[in-house]
Amino acid sequence: MKYFLWLFTLILASPASFANNKKDRDFGVQVYEAVKVISLDGTIEDDEWADADLIDGFIQQMPKEGLPATNRTEVKLKYDENFLYVAAKLYHEVGEGYVVSSLKRDFRFYENDAFAITIGPYDDGNNGFMFAVNPYNVQMEGLIHHGDRVSDVWDNKWYSSVNRFEDHWEVEMAIPFKTLRYTEGSNYWRVNFIRNDRKNYERSSWVPVPLNQRIQGIAFSGYLNWDKPLKKPGANIAVIPYTAVNGAKDYQREQPATSGIAAGFDAKIALTPSMNLDLTFNPDFSTVEVDQQQTNLNRFELFFPERRQFFLENADLFGDYGFRQIRPFFSRRIGIATDSIGRSSNNRILYGARLNGNVGDNLRVGLLNMQTADELAVGYPGQNYTVATAQKKVFSRSNIAGIFVNRQTTGVIPEGSRVTTFNRVAGLDYNLLSADNKWTGKFFYHRSFGPDDLQDPQAFASHLSYNTKKLNLQWNQEYVGGDYNAEVGFVPRRSYWRLEPNAMYRIVAKPESKIFQQTFQVRYDLYKDQDFGQTLDENITFAYRLYFKNTSTIQARLFNEYIYLFRPFDPTRTGGKQLEAGTDYRYTRAGITYTSDSRKLFNYSSTVYTGEFFNGERLYVNTNLNYRVQPYGNVSLYAEYNKLQFPEPYNSADLWLVGPRMELSFTDKLFLSTFVQYNSQIENININTRFQWRFKPVSDLFVVYTDNYLPENFQIKNRALILKLTYWINV
Repeated sequence: MKYFLWLFTLILASPASFANNKKDRDFGVQVYEAVKVISLDGTIEDDEWADADLIDGFIQQMPKEGLPATNRTEVKLKYDENFLYVAAKLYHEVGEGYVVSSLKRDFRFYENDAFAITIGPYDDGNNGFMFAVNPYNVQMEGLIHHGDRVSDVWDNKWYSSVNRFEDHWEVEMAIPFKTLRYTEGSNYWRVNFIRNDRKNYERSSWVPVPLNQRIQGIAFSGYLNWDKPLKKPGANIAVIPYTAVNGAKDYQREQPATSGIAAGFDAKIALTPSMNLDLTFNPDFSTVEVDQQQTNLNRFELFFPERRQFFLENADLFGDYGFRQIRPFFSRRIGIATDSIGRSSNNRILYGARLNGNVGDNLRVGLLNMQTADELAVGYPGQNYTVATAQKKVFSRSNIAGIFVNRQTTGVIPEGSRVTTFNRVAGLDYNLLSADNKWTGKFFYHRSFGPDDLQDPQAFASHLSYNTKKLNLQWNQEYVGGDYNAEVGFVPRRSYWRLEPNAMYRIVAKPESKIFQQTFQVRYDLYKDQDFGQTLDENITFAYRLYFKNTSTIQARLFNEYIYLFRPFDPTRTGGKQLEAGTDYRYTRAGITYTSDSRKLFNYSSTVYTGEFFNGERLYVNTNLNYRVQPYGNVSLYAEYNKLQFPEPYNSADLWLVGPRMELSFTDKLFLSTFVQYNSQIENININTRFQWRFKPVSDLFVVYTDNYLPENFQIKNRALILKLTYWINV
């Protein structure tokens, strides 16, 4: 009860409660319906765009905050009943080249010369869309959530065309209203235009964005004023069927080769312009990009992000409750079966539905239901997963959000199985976002429910951040009860209190300096047991970072750590003698990281850390080499080495993680990637080759080949080949 009173008081006293709701109309642009048909040819013809308002006067965010952009950018807007049209001219010095990572879709905006429009259809200052194009007409689109975070794995239909000239490049974009989500009858949207002039290390925008903020932030936007209220875009139904053929062989178990054919579909149904229903039947995720492996030297489960397309649109509405290490819902739990001894395997998803979107400008809702099959071979019964969420805007940009998660066993539970009949979690979050984004934070309370009567099935936490040009102050507090059980979430540890204050001071150099900025940071991270008596972990970090205007950086860090082992643990995770439970260790280590000029065709980064580690010593070396065959792709090599030395009788180890990768873009529609991963900790070599032909927007042919080998003699563990065809059909 005391926690609830404290949380309620803090929410009412937060800066967001005093925010000014008055809309800033200093930046506004009137958009008129196109009289003539816009031809999307990448050349801005005067007769098509003559009566459109000119948008220019871009202001630098970096490196010279507040000054006019070095190179001029001009933007114009039009619309018709189907599309929002955007035209832009981006000037540069004659003879300047471009920085372009590849021809592959969904490039990293900050690493390329690029132009983008950000759109906030709901005027909540939090949610929106980002559409970007580089000088080679490669597209990137993303969903903006939490004000300024971009999920660029979202994929949808839109169109663009580019022409390059001696002193500028021109882009025309056509964004279908059916691709967007908005309230019918809207008179205005939030909007901003962004340019990343990577070759000159400059970012600029129409509405100025402070240096300490992300340039895509919806809080820093003007207004796109429609000449008449927006209508519903008409029937908006898309069906995406697929067919997949696969073959596989498990050599370790000496099983015969298997093959199969599968078919299924996804469907997207716009119930209203702001509310979408996603359906899936017999989904297949075999072409999802392989996870990048990690060396695990800590005691807890590692986090790997969701990559499956069905779960990605409005993913924050389901997956961003709590904190990263205290998630009540983590969609990657759906589709995993666990046998009686804890081994994991795939659990087929039979079908699913997901309703998500807005009810008006200030209320977002989500409802998800998925059903999995009985996996009789491993004794895992079918499961039904239901997630219901709602998010209500309060004050200028903050919101109160609620979530309910239910896992229900639908099949017969075999004797000896670890599966229970159900697991449920309910929670309430308050997300703080001030009008100017200086104050941000989150406060939540979650509780789990199960068949057994539990003593402490709760988790609650608070995070508050104050961010200015010179100073960034953060406070974090967490509590996870010993009986808090979010089986469809991600909670790697329980039964603890955590306190984590953090302070960073920033010095921005003078405009004529070769240095961009310097930062000094101190972070304290303390874990206590749930009685707040025994110290479990303690970490004090000092960090110095130096940023140059040629994009290179230097970082130096010093760590002092304390760890109390409440369970036996082998730090090498190689099956050696474990350090005993009840022992504790304090050690210090230091390191430095250098990153070279990433604009150059050959660039690299390297990190070295050394120092004490539990009762021994650790040397850590990390190197990433990259060569850009512009604009056709990249060849890179990632190598990580951990030398762990411990006194007898404990295991010492030399752990390698090596990952050469080749990504080739033959055109903007044909892509080939090969990723090799050698992980000595798990004694595995993985080879993943992925060919993609995007023959139409969001319609693809994939060929994926995967091998796994034993490193010592290259004996094959298993092998698989997949051919998959997907096709987007507008109904």
